Amino acid sequence: MRRFGLIGYPLGHSFSRKYFTAKFQREGITDAVYELFELKNLEDFPALLAQYPDMVGLSVTIPHKQNIIQFLDEIDPVAARIGAVNTVKITNGKCTGFNTDYIGFRDSLKNFCPELTSVKALILGTGGASKAVQAALQELHIPFKLVSRNPKNEEVSYKDLTPEMIEAHKLIINTTPLGTFPNTETCPEIPYEYLTTTHYLHDLVYNPEETLFMKNGTEKGAKTKNGYEMLVLQAEAAWQIWNS
Repeated sequence: MRRFGLIGYPLGHSFSRKYFTAKFQREGITDAVYELFELKNLEDFPALLAQYPDMVGLSVTIPHKQNIIQFLDEIDPVAARIGAVNTVKITNGKCTGFNTDYIGFRDSLKNFCPELTSVKALILGTGGASKAVQAALQELHIPFKLVSRNPKNEEVSYKDLTPEMIEAHKLIINTTPLGTFPNTETCPEIPYEYLTTTHYLHDLVYNPEETLFMKNGTEKGAKTKNGYEMLVLQAEAAWQIWNS
């Protein structure tokens, strides 16, 4: 039996276990199991590997995507550039880190926003998810600005978002957890009144299906998309890595 799993804390609302369990059943994969491993302290990671010698692949979620790197034997160049890992492949006890979040977002964005050659983006948030989005936009040659509550260097604060800036950046991506269940009445504080029918709002949050960020965009005629497809695409990319 090949063992896969998800590490993070907390793991109360896991997409990954439901997705992979359904995938195994759907595709007749009988030699694999996917489990949840809540790790509040990442120092327990080596003990987890020792406890399950049949572990061959792990997904990594909040809050461990960046700190997991110190426990890895190797890291894929793209994940190293992003500075975050969400997929670990384990071969003969050796752990290699990858980032499939950027693959999932990149391919989801291609499906969502066909005018990629002429768009500029605002990325809301500067955490690990933001870094994956930045890598995807760089690969697609889409210029972007970072928006932060505590801006540094070239970053922009939410209160400094002008009508001209919203007009110039047709793609707005929420990489923050704002709006995630159960705190569904929260959203990034951008000036939604300046949105138009030419804007695209991509929320990395997938629960609820329509976030307040998305609702505010829809009210102004903007096109919106949640993070579910990104999750599916990154999961499938992880599966390819684990089985390559």
